This record gives sequence, structure tokens and C-alpha cells, in this order.
Amino acid sequence: MGDLFDFSNYGELLLLVQNSIYAGALLGVVGGLIGVFVMMRDLPFAVHGISELSFAGASAALLLGANVVIGSTIGSLLAALLIGVLGVRARERNSIIAVLMPFGLGLGILFLALYEGRSANKFGLLTGQIVSVDNEQLGVLIGISVLVVIGLVIMWRPLTFASVDADVARARGLPVTALSVAFMILLGLAVAVSIQVVGALLVMALLVTPAAAAMRVTSSPLLTPLLSVAFAVVAMVGGILLALGGGLPISPFVTTISFLIYVVCRIVGARMPKTRRSGDPSGVAFAGTSAAVLPR
Repeated sequence: MGDLFDFSNYGELLLLVQNSIYAGALLGVVGGLIGVFVMMRDLPFAVHGISELSFAGASAALLLGANVVIGSTIGSLLAALLIGVLGVRARERNSIIAVLMPFGLGLGILFLALYEGRSANKFGLLTGQIVSVDNEQLGVLIGISVLVVIGLVIMWRPLTFASVDADVARARGLPVTALSVAFMILLGLAVAVSIQVVGALLVMALLVTPAAAAMRVTSSPLLTPLLSVAFAVVAMVGGILLALGGGLPISPFVTTISFLIYVVCRIVGARMPKTRRSGDPSGVAFAGTSAAVLPR
């Protein structure tokens, strides 16, 4: 362990990665919030599919000398729109994702093979880099993250209802298809900014695992997003702080912390009475809350 971790000059190292810590905390908030809907809408597979095209876009930008965040965002939005528009039914959606994943990964590998710059830049797109966030990237990340959070806040209640029961929501007049496409766009943006820190291969540790952990211990419409955000922030910031003392990329630490949180929540949830997990006697807190958006 002494060879793996070296916390000498830790204070100086913290100053060097201030932007990454800010970015990690912000991404924890975004990932924790949007992850709740990823789980409710059964879209973990979509996160991985979007990340592959986001990786291709980032790799293309790296090859062309363009802004990597912008390239990643373009790739994510393209994948999100294709999945949102064409993948109305679950079976169609999974087929589209299965087609996009190898295509995006193949393009990304091609662009990285043609790139003649630093190998750390190539590796960082897949597994994340602790010092990869400069002032310009942090500004773009903040802007995109604020946009995602505002979009989620605006759509929260109707999107919750459409996620719980799309058929009933459509029958009651909610624009289910438009909500689905809008959410996929927000998800694409969240994936694009997350890749800059945790990498394309392990983005699900930020956008899926914290929410899955929170849902093991509660289904309260208030506690679930709060716990999901807390878990994601702890995993991100904790992973960065640990990575400072190790010679490894940030992603192994983030994924390990996130996984351990999930395991603990699963054990705790298994020991809790169902009514306590749900937060109400019926155990349908999400559905009951979202029903309030229905026109009378």
C-alpha cells in the first residue's frame, strides 16, 4: 500500500487539481439527479451507448485539434437524439443502442490510432484524467451542467409521471414522446461532461450506480434524488482525493467507492421493512407524487 499511495506534498497537489474537484462535485450533482430518471426509465444501457458515440466525438476533436468537450457533446447529442426518436419501444431502443455502441467505439479507436499526440490524452478519454480540466473546460462544464439541472427541474414532475406509467400519462394529455426526447438530450449532455473526468468506459459509475444505490434504501420522491446526489458527489470527490495519492487514473477509485456504496445500500435495504424503504404505507411514493401533475 505504501508503494501504491504517496500523500507527501498533498496540499500542493490539491492546488493543482482544484478544477477537477469542482468539476467532480458538480458532476456528482448532475449525475445523481439524472441517474434517478435513468433508473426509473430503465436506461442504463442507453448511458453506455451514448458514451461510446461521445467517445468518438471527443476522439475526433482530439485528432483535429478542436475542443474535446464540444466534440464529446456533439457525439452524445447525436446518439441521444437517435435513441430518443427511433427507440420509442424498449426492444427498438435496445437494438439501436446495440448498433451504436460498436460503431461509436470503432470510430473512437480509429481516431485515436490516427492521433499522434500524447498517449495520456488517448488513455484519458477512456478512463478519465485527474488533471484534465482546465479553466476553459470548467467553464463549459459549468454551463452545460446548469443547463441540465434547469431542464430537469422544469420537467421533473411530468417526466416522473411519464416514467412511472407512460400509457396513462399519454392518455391524460402529457407529451410523452417530447418529454422522452428532451430527457435523452439532457442525458446526452450529462454523459458528455462526465466523460471528461471519469472516461467513456466507466461513466455508468456516475450516472447509474448512485441512483441504483439510493433506490435500494428508499423510494421516497424526496430522499431518492438527495441520496443519489450525495452518493455521486462522495464517489467523485473521494475518487479524486484518493487518486492524488496514487499513480492510477481517477476512474478505478470512483468506481470502487460507487460500488461499495451500492453494496452497503443493498445490504441495508435488504434488512429494512418495505414500508420504511418506500417512505409511505403503500410503497408507491413516486407514482403518487407524479400523479399530482395530471389535469383534473
